[in-house]
Amino acid sequence: MTTPMPAKSRSIKSSIKASPPGAQRPLQEEVQAALSWLEQNSTLQDRENLARFGITANKAFGVSVANIQVLGKLLGRSHELAAALWDTGWYEARMLTSFVDEPARVTPEQMDRWCRDFDNWGICDTLCFHLFDRTPHAWAKVAQWSGESDEFVKRAAFALLASLAGHDKRATDEPFLESLPLIERAATDERNFVKKGVSWALRRVGRRNAALNAAAVTVARRLADSPQAAARWVGKDAFKELTSPAVLQRLSAR
Repeated sequence: MTTPMPAKSRSIKSSIKASPPGAQRPLQEEVQAALSWLEQNSTLQDRENLARFGITANKAFGVSVANIQVLGKLLGRSHELAAALWDTGWYEARMLTSFVDEPARVTPEQMDRWCRDFDNWGICDTLCFHLFDRTPHAWAKVAQWSGESDEFVKRAAFALLASLAGHDKRATDEPFLESLPLIERAATDERNFVKKGVSWALRRVGRRNAALNAAAVTVARRLADSPQAAARWVGKDAFKELTSPAVLQRLSAR
């Protein structure tokens, strides 16, 4: 017995029609169809949620991430479409690129250009978590962006590192150990979105395996004793999680 397609999915299907084999709709037509769907499926609650979660965006419809993901699956992967969606400047269209772009075709220059456009933590974290960490340039960007001064570019370095810690199953411990000095150096940054990104990265690295947990806990202890308020916050936040019975039990069971 098949499960009936939800009404919202049917409406997406009707507005984002699949092209026939061997043919494609004009790119701008595809962009306009996506924008029209986003506008039609915006809600007051989702617009209010942007403000509630501290997400500022100059152009936003108000569409949930879950619905953006559904739309992304129906559109399919297209590097050209992702670039055109980004250029619209709409928050949700830019979020959509995370699920539409082709990671293997993303270039370092594109990553830098898009990263400079980040103006809130939502777009920063979503791009890092669903797209940038799947590109072959991810590790190089962690090192590069960690030294930048812009708040969201710097946050992107550590959001990307946190994403790699969770998603890059083939990486050895070495690049994560090499990232710990970057974390320690950035932990003194008082800016809210930077220090939260640094804490996230340290916690995710320390949850990867027992060896990295020990290394991350050492850094967390050192930060917790720092004379710098931001570093102390990062250290205590990470130490509490990484030494919790639940985390230690999970790591010992691996």
